[in-house]
Amino acid sequence: MRGGIWKNLLVLFFVLLPVWAAFSLLKQQAKGLRFDIVSYSDLPGWSSARVYEAAPALLKSCEKILSFADNKRLPGAGIGGSARDWKPACEALGAAQTAEALEGAIQENFLPLKVSIGGKSVGQFTGYYETLLHGSRTRDARYKIPLYLRPNDLVMVNLGAFRRDLAGRRIAGRVQNGQLTPYADRKAIDGGALSGRGLELLYVDSAVDAFFLHIQGSGRVRMPDGSLVRIGYAAQNGHPYLAIGRPLVREGAIARGDVSMQSIRAWLAENPDRVDDILHQNASYIFFRELTGGDGPIGSANVSLTAGHSLAVDRRYLPMHAPIWLASSHPDPASASAQPIEFTRLMVAQDTGGAINGEIRGDVFWGFGPEAEEIAGRMANKGRYWLLLPKALAYKAAQKQSEQASAH
Repeated sequence: MRGGIWKNLLVLFFVLLPVWAAFSLLKQQAKGLRFDIVSYSDLPGWSSARVYEAAPALLKSCEKILSFADNKRLPGAGIGGSARDWKPACEALGAAQTAEALEGAIQENFLPLKVSIGGKSVGQFTGYYETLLHGSRTRDARYKIPLYLRPNDLVMVNLGAFRRDLAGRRIAGRVQNGQLTPYADRKAIDGGALSGRGLELLYVDSAVDAFFLHIQGSGRVRMPDGSLVRIGYAAQNGHPYLAIGRPLVREGAIARGDVSMQSIRAWLAENPDRVDDILHQNASYIFFRELTGGDGPIGSANVSLTAGHSLAVDRRYLPMHAPIWLASSHPDPASASAQPIEFTRLMVAQDTGGAINGEIRGDVFWGFGPEAEEIAGRMANKGRYWLLLPKALAYKAAQKQSEQASAH
């Protein structure tokens, strides 16, 4: 009798073993970041999209890629390969003279990959814009908040240059006694840590406006004579970014569902005695440079951004310059209470940001002006995206994923 029980248990074990192995494999796959090749018919809105509207963003990135040496790896995640993998596709895009030809060149040279993590493909998408400030080149009673140039003792380190598994990660600081140490944080800099070093680029009339310029990364400053000076990101002090909406939610100042740039600005205006305390909780600090020429602010991919078609991403997971099909929604600029407006469009990964962390996370650049500010300030919407890679790279990514699955 006993032997029969053990025999039955042994048979059951060998029956369940493949099931358990398959379950373990699925569980293992569900945890990781996946890139699965799909067809263009799987992209929501592709058949009716005005893909040609993304041409300026696509061609700016292609121009940059074509200037690279063949063996230069694209900035960001390793899935992006090297410039030689992209050049034939970029040449085909550059040769397209009509909207139909451009769409055909994309479909002929690129394959879309569905991006998912842990079996989920939905993430959060926000917006940013080119902000307007009022300032002067000289300090006076009105214009007394400095915007600083990059200090010459600030060292920014691309860790991916030292270890490939750290691609997309960076730190910053300054060298003291042969060691890289943390740079001054926001509170220390606002307290005068950089005073007397001749680093003041401009002075503006609002600490809150200056803070939100740091969040957006670029802006235009209207001078006393009415002229506009364009400024953009130059460097960051290396401290982690903290969204100041979080402490305001924790202390009950703003309800979680009501957090937006507009609601934060309103609260700060009503509580001027708390401004420094709240702003200093974000230790991250941005340094700027004056921009000349170009048709937009410069993103971290070192190309000028295109309103509505440039996307800031987490470069640990996606390559810079890559086309991305985005399906999301944004607030209605005409009404804060209206239903979000659904949209699908072709974007290009051309920027990064301190708050843009995660596999399925993006920040849409909306441009300059009141409508861009209204959309970007309130946008925190769910969405999905698909990465477009040159066909050889896409097949290579799929093969690597298959081999990793087989290994488990």
